[in-house]
Amino acid sequence: MSHRHKVKLEKLFEHPISGNIDANKLISALVHYGARVEETKQHKAKIFYADKEFVLTLSHKGNLSKDAIVKLRHFLEEVDLVPGKIE
Repeated sequence: MSHRHKVKLEKLFEHPISGNIDANKLISALVHYGARVEETKQHKAKIFYADKEFVLTLSHKGNLSKDAIVKLRHFLEEVDLVPGKIE
């Protein structure tokens, strides 16, 4: 199962940015790698990792927007949860 999680995180760092990343599957991958995630009633997910917090806005359609992907990518780079450093 961890291969699927790794593929989901790798997809965030692809160029060009994919417009087809399922938020629920991505959240599952983040939890697999040690993040704590709290979903709010305002369609947001608070992601906690390495003593840092990131608020991800979730779409009603289930896929992440390209803007949300870029912001999440920057957060993951900041906490060093990037392809090449995950197993």
